[in-house]
Amino acid sequence: MNNKNKYMVYLLPIRCVIFAFIFVAGAIITKQKIDDISNWWSIAASIVNIIIILLLFFIAKNNKSSYQELINYQKGKTKAGQIIGISLLVLAVGMTGMYAAGYICYGIIPYAAPMMIAPIPVWLAVINTAILPVTTAFAEEGLYLGCGVNQIQNKFLAITVPAFFFALQHSFIPTLFDLRYIVYRFISFLPLTLILCWYYYKKRNPLPIIVGHAIIDVATALQILATSAIPGLYEMICAM
Repeated sequence: MNNKNKYMVYLLPIRCVIFAFIFVAGAIITKQKIDDISNWWSIAASIVNIIIILLLFFIAKNNKSSYQELINYQKGKTKAGQIIGISLLVLAVGMTGMYAAGYICYGIIPYAAPMMIAPIPVWLAVINTAILPVTTAFAEEGLYLGCGVNQIQNKFLAITVPAFFFALQHSFIPTLFDLRYIVYRFISFLPLTLILCWYYYKKRNPLPIIVGHAIIDVATALQILATSAIPGLYEMICAM
């Protein structure tokens, strides 16, 4: 680990802390139960993403570097086949992990946490369809790959430690004080984050991961847009 940058690994839990704070504070401010504001998770995520991206740019600048160098982006290094392959892998492992976790924790296949596609005001859903996927990919890959994998010399720890926090953050998006939900969200993403961190450790090429990650978040954002724009759709999905 570079002594100058060794503090970066201590940033890995930061998204877990920020999300927990936002939802607890949000519930207190709005005088609602924390469960009742869970549908706002995608807006909270976009805000946190922007904060993390700005933080990463500040860290890179402070180290007389750049965000591109932080994540080891090299123009022209990536082939279309790599992007397609990783994108398909992200979709396949992501869906499989979610359904397997749903069966383990809830005994249901397929299972998906209903609050993840709960409706919000349509105009916000439209805007967030563009913002959420892009900011999530750059914030999370910058944090867990750039500040995690790239800063740890031991191969086992360089893969497992960032992957652990990469998966754990999802347990707080949204934050619900329900142990089964927390475990469900964590094990839904752990297989995928382990694979992504392993792939990045070997290839040091973030672009296929960023694109694949953005695609799966586009799908989520579009589902939120659909439930927000079509009256009764969310209730119909939840009843299925």
